[in-house]
Amino acid sequence: MKTKFIGLILVLLSGISYAQQDSQYTQYMYNTIVINPAYAGSREAMSIFALHRTQWVGLDGAPVTNNISVHTPINGSNVGLGLSVVNDRIGPSDENNIAVDFSYSIRASDRYKLSFGLKASANLLNVDFTKLNIYNPGDPRFQGNIDNKFSPNIGAGIYLHSDNTYFGLSAPYLFETNHYDKAASNSSSSFVAREKIHYYFIAGHVFDLSESVKFKPSILTKMVQGAPLQLDLSGNFLINEKFTAGLAYRWDASFSGLAGFQVSDSWFIGYAYDLDTTKLANYNSGSHEIFLRYELFNKNDRIISPRFF
Repeated sequence: MKTKFIGLILVLLSGISYAQQDSQYTQYMYNTIVINPAYAGSREAMSIFALHRTQWVGLDGAPVTNNISVHTPINGSNVGLGLSVVNDRIGPSDENNIAVDFSYSIRASDRYKLSFGLKASANLLNVDFTKLNIYNPGDPRFQGNIDNKFSPNIGAGIYLHSDNTYFGLSAPYLFETNHYDKAASNSSSSFVAREKIHYYFIAGHVFDLSESVKFKPSILTKMVQGAPLQLDLSGNFLINEKFTAGLAYRWDASFSGLAGFQVSDSWFIGYAYDLDTTKLANYNSGSHEIFLRYELFNKNDRIISPRFF
């Protein structure tokens, strides 16, 4: 199985095939700032978020993602600012992305705000080819590692939201970037990774089922050239403003269970478990995702009940 997975890694890294390349999150509804810069400051508090995801547990070289972000509104203005760092490891590659987000909000109606966002990011890619079982050790493509290959990028998004509804459309990385293997003899045309533009659409609505129970269905769609449309559907219940529980389905990929607990006004912790529905389920024991969110409120801005998105 290890040999088969190494082959999969090579396919993911090759420039011939284009697949979903951005980091994948089951709890995207709590991690919106990573994919949409217009979300910055929308929670009306300084929000600090940390997430760890271990995918396809049991497979050698399977993806591991770590993410930390902070975003806040700027007092007395319509501006929001954010900063995020994402580390994504898969097989021989180790990728770090650092992004700065800016948003500007206007009042669209009595209920809705419309936010426009810009993202500026720097990406550092490392690839250690010695971790691969290479069929042809003399292949010049794999004679030199890639060390901190730097790639700048920009992104944009819009976010329309009220107290119980939201819609978002974004493209966090607008430049298609080639990561070249400088050690290859034909380095002008040979590359081991090419990042395509990913387009995201998100939406959700909170229904008050009773005084103590709220229900929020949400959707995320990801579109990228050369790969099937990815569709994530989820439904979460919020009970007594403290406990969250729900299910999610990633189209033709996995089912997930989600749970969370509002420890205090500021602290919220969440967990998700993914069970694959593809043949890959025969070779792994699922994926785990855990996150922690801390929010710092001004005395005059403290929200009475937790925001559900």
